Amino acid sequence: MNPTNIISEFKEKASLVSAVIHEADTIEDAFSIALSLCKKNFIIASPQLDNSALPLLEKLCIENGITLLKDNLRKYTNGIDMGITFADFGIAETGTIVVNSDSEDKRLSTMISEIHVALLYKSNIKATAFDMADELSALTSRASSYTAFITGPSRTADIERVLAIGVHGPLALHVIIIAA
Repeated sequence: MNPTNIISEFKEKASLVSAVIHEADTIEDAFSIALSLCKKNFIIASPQLDNSALPLLEKLCIENGITLLKDNLRKYTNGIDMGITFADFGIAETGTIVVNSDSEDKRLSTMISEIHVALLYKSNIKATAFDMADELSALTSRASSYTAFITGPSRTADIERVLAIGVHGPLALHVIIIAA
């Protein structure tokens, strides 16, 4: 399958499971999209950003009156509005993002926020999970590895078979596909 079809399939399948898909040319554009989803006084958790991305997000948060948490998220389990993380991979066949979450703070940012924003580079979207077997093997090779497969926002229908969104995690999943 060619790259254009893989991206189209990812967007289609992710949308079918209630993920909201955005596209950005750069990381700066991606942060701007993420912050456009925020209100004043939002609290954002974004642990483990690299040294090139973190100052940019910090600057944008200050300009927009948003609090940015980078660590010790356990202290804020009742008050994180948005978690912003990088997804390691996307799987087009199912609209799934794959997030290596060895850090507790990164796990918490994907699970306890009201909105999870996953930043995903276009080049990291694979047609199927089988197409990333080597990468998955590398991600899960350590005994303490924690890799999450996230398909849409949290949902359950185990209570009287009524669909409930956000019971065990975020109410919304936004995936921003970055071209660069």
